[in-house]
This record gives sequence, structure tokens and C-alpha cells, in this order.
Amino acid sequence: MKLSRGMSLFLVAFGVWSWVIWPNFLRAIWKDPRSWDGGPTAFFTVHLVLIVASLAFGTVIGVLGVRGVRASRTLRK
Repeated sequence: MKLSRGMSLFLVAFGVWSWVIWPNFLRAIWKDPRSWDGGPTAFFTVHLVLIVASLAFGTVIGVLGVRGVRASRTLRK
């Protein structure tokens, strides 16, 4: 599969964006009183799973973008 340079850069930006947004969301959920009732609640657990999955997908997508950018550089030379 070949990615254009623009699409590769978009994927890298998406990966970076995921790592900027989701940790902030985790901090907000952590402070939310609905997250704790003597221990983690279902509210917290569901959001934690969402955050972990989103970071995993963001990482994979970002890595694909980096690989696409690197491949486009070698094609230009």
C-alpha cells in the first residue's frame, strides 16, 4: 500500500493529537467524583478502556504515518 505524503502527515498529526487529547481526558475523569466510590466505578472503568483503546489506535495510526513519510522520502531520492 502506498500513502501520499499528505496523507502520511495527516496520520502522524492524528497520532500526536491522540496523545495530546486523551491524557487530558484521563486527568478530568480521574478528578470526577463519579469515578470513585471507595474504588474505581464502572464510569471510570469504561472511560479508562476508551482511553487505552484510543491511545493504542492513535499510536498505530501515527506509526503508519511515520512509515509513510519515511517511505515517501526514499522515493524522492
